[in-house]
Amino acid sequence: MMVKQARAAVTRQALISAAAEVFGADGYAMATLPAISGRAGVSSGALHFHFPNKDALAVAVESAAAESVRVLTEECTSAVGGRLQSLVDAVCRLMVAVTSDPVVRAGFRLGGDPSRKSEAKLYDWWHGWVQEAIAQAYDEGELADGVSADDAAVVIVAATVGLETLGAVDPYWLSAERVSQLWSFALPRLGAAER
Repeated sequence: MMVKQARAAVTRQALISAAAEVFGADGYAMATLPAISGRAGVSSGALHFHFPNKDALAVAVESAAAESVRVLTEECTSAVGGRLQSLVDAVCRLMVAVTSDPVVRAGFRLGGDPSRKSEAKLYDWWHGWVQEAIAQAYDEGELADGVSADDAAVVIVAATVGLETLGAVDPYWLSAERVSQLWSFALPRLGAAER
């Protein structure tokens, strides 16, 4: 029984990974279940055993991406250096994840795909996390005088989602150089001078 459960877990993960690659490359509308099962190296029956339809598979990809991003931000939050530093670290690590992790990349792509209605709302979750990080930075006196925490959150979310979207077409947008340019511009305006 345990061997079957382990095999089922491996198959399920292979399907999520394959679906992420197909959704990331082709988008939701153009992705097909045969392409996903073929990429995962499993039969159509095995795919349908785990996921009744394409949308259920997309939801699983989005959920896996959200969990990866949640863990990433949690690790950054527990690091030393203040809330703004946690935010910088999280954005940098997120751009690396979008580049290197097909599940994270597909999770963002699926969330913004107009051909489906997303329930996972990874963009909304990211916006909420950034808002909370900046609100805490404000409470801890890390923001410059006159900086609105809400305005700062909007700018950072728009910039990171923009980098992610542009990076789907040209990976250079996700490079360390581009992320560094974002923070070189934003941090002097966000952070209190004494910090």
